Amino acid sequence: MRRRSLLVRSAAVASAATAGAVATSAAGCLAIGNDGYEPPARVENPPQGVYRPVAAPRLRTVGVADAGPFRLALAYGPPVRFWEVVGEQTYRRAVDPADDVHLVALAWDAETGVVLPEVGLTVEVTHDDALVAQEAVYAMVSQGMGFHYGDNFALDGDGAYAATVAVGGLQGRRTGAFAGRFGERASHTFAFEYRRAERDALDVVRADDPGTRGALSTDPPASMPAAVVPSDPPGARVGRARTADVDLDVRALTGRAARERVDADVDADVDADASAGDYLAVLARTPYNDLVLPGMGLRATVERADGTTTERILDRTLDPALGYHYGTGVRALEDATAVGIETLTPPQVARHEGYETAFLDIGAVRVTRE
Repeated sequence: MRRRSLLVRSAAVASAATAGAVATSAAGCLAIGNDGYEPPARVENPPQGVYRPVAAPRLRTVGVADAGPFRLALAYGPPVRFWEVVGEQTYRRAVDPADDVHLVALAWDAETGVVLPEVGLTVEVTHDDALVAQEAVYAMVSQGMGFHYGDNFALDGDGAYAATVAVGGLQGRRTGAFAGRFGERASHTFAFEYRRAERDALDVVRADDPGTRGALSTDPPASMPAAVVPSDPPGARVGRARTADVDLDVRALTGRAARERVDADVDADVDADASAGDYLAVLARTPYNDLVLPGMGLRATVERADGTTTERILDRTLDPALGYHYGTGVRALEDATAVGIETLTPPQVARHEGYETAFLDIGAVRVTRE
């Protein structure tokens, strides 16, 4: 048994289908014998930006359960390489010879299906009532799953296990029907049987053209939703731009739609009556699969025809209709002629292969009203 201590991950920040991807599926291709597990080969000298990795294993669902206001799910696949992100630096986390599984956990709102990033999630695994591992697992993104919490775990061989998934409570601003929700702690313990033979039999999606620009399709287990940007979010589009493979959709909400999302303390430019403010929302997504990119630090500059400008730090916000986005109240947004977006911090999420060179050196963009 390899017992691992609790590791606290720190953040530096205070279309649903693949376009042109060609892949095949195979089963039981990942084990190399009794001496350990070796992940599929990595693309040598991968391009900068999103690319198709050699392979992406599928997941086996352990279970789904409701805990407080959260719906929680746990799944596993074979261990994978991934890259931790701290600020603008990436640190490769290789597969350890003792690793048996990559555990994947997810929290979402059962009514809307909106995935909840930034909930602070830990996983404790026991076997025969003995602690095997306890981890504050990484927030991360992969092409096959999208946003999730995950890490590689060493188990004690085949047998019966219990995994307790604990949510620390959602960080960030919540609006609409989400206001005041998801702040409490909750947990659920999943019982499951692990068999290495079943892990090795999981399907693997393999790209026919690894290393080329594009992405494998996002296909989480049927029991778990993908964290994708809404296909028809509210508000009028001001403009859309791409930088470092981050797609930024800038939207303006006015009237009642804005009033539902603007708090008086969000924007000092807004009068004491918060209804005087409009709402600026920026949705950040991956190319090809429209996956949500959380944990960014963004600053917006609103330009108007009369020459006035308004600069705002955008709040990481969760909303039933907009999903996870970056937003703030801004007065007279209807008069805006252009909006500049500056990235102060790239997405503070770990990345699976295919994303490890993307979403880092993010330049400023400026969109003009469509």
